[in-house]
Amino acid sequence: MTVGMTTERLGGWATWRELRRSHPRRTIERALRDGTLAKVGHNRYTLPGTVEATREAIRLGGHLSHVSAALHHGWKVKAVPEVTWVTLPRTRGALRTSTLGVHVHRSDLPDATSRARVTSPLRTVLDCARVLPFDEALTVADSALRSGKVDRHELRLAGASARGPGSAQVRRVAEHADGRAANPLESVLRALAIEVGLSLTPQLEVAESGVYARVDLGNEELQLILEAEGYETHGTRKGLRRDCRRHTDFAVHGWTSMRYAYEHVMFEQDWVRWSLAAWLARHTGAPTPARPRTVVRRAA
Repeated sequence: MTVGMTTERLGGWATWRELRRSHPRRTIERALRDGTLAKVGHNRYTLPGTVEATREAIRLGGHLSHVSAALHHGWKVKAVPEVTWVTLPRTRGALRTSTLGVHVHRSDLPDATSRARVTSPLRTVLDCARVLPFDEALTVADSALRSGKVDRHELRLAGASARGPGSAQVRRVAEHADGRAANPLESVLRALAIEVGLSLTPQLEVAESGVYARVDLGNEELQLILEAEGYETHGTRKGLRRDCRRHTDFAVHGWTSMRYAYEHVMFEQDWVRWSLAAWLARHTGAPTPARPRTVVRRAA
């Protein structure tokens, strides 16, 4: 896996420490030299397209928006877009320039919602919530709250006043957005859980006799734990012993611990939804849903 691929899997942004978990120093430095990785500020690394995207918005006379604006604001996303999202005013006539590699969106853009040809943080979250799938939109909203650039109360007020196409999902995203989510993988897994009716707390503290742990997602009442395992290697003997003890301790105290790999959460979502729905059905005494017949698999 290249450094660029690692950065993309991390949500489009990475720290030096995050990159070093998967790559030696010389490989990262080579990526910086050959331009496949860009350093933006202290200990902030991203893909070249994130830096160049604003130029496209300026060229077209629009504003960088949606997922591209989210990356510009320094937020991690579920999937780095292959095209640049640019919003143009509804009143703007037909473009006389190439839009190859650009997703053009038409919308009203009052001056107060944008700065330096980029939609404001709050507007960016609302735009993503209107048009993106729920898991992608929730990932953006979680990251926005985590960054401190968007206030949760402000987001909920904006969601409550949303009108027009996509407003129902805007309200849904605003209701469930949580800055405690540590990364896109956790946000996407929580979105899948919400879709089957499970309410989970990010970074839940589990405290039992002789056991204290902070888990990715959990519900204390249901004694349910979900762990989203990233792509990095956990295969040391020390790590194996620690994980075995951790999850056995959970079982001893009556907790169900369900673990999902990156590929499960991102590419096998039907199976993840089914596994969560099946657990919930057994817990509540409801009929177990049918297992999905096919599973979409992609290379790691």
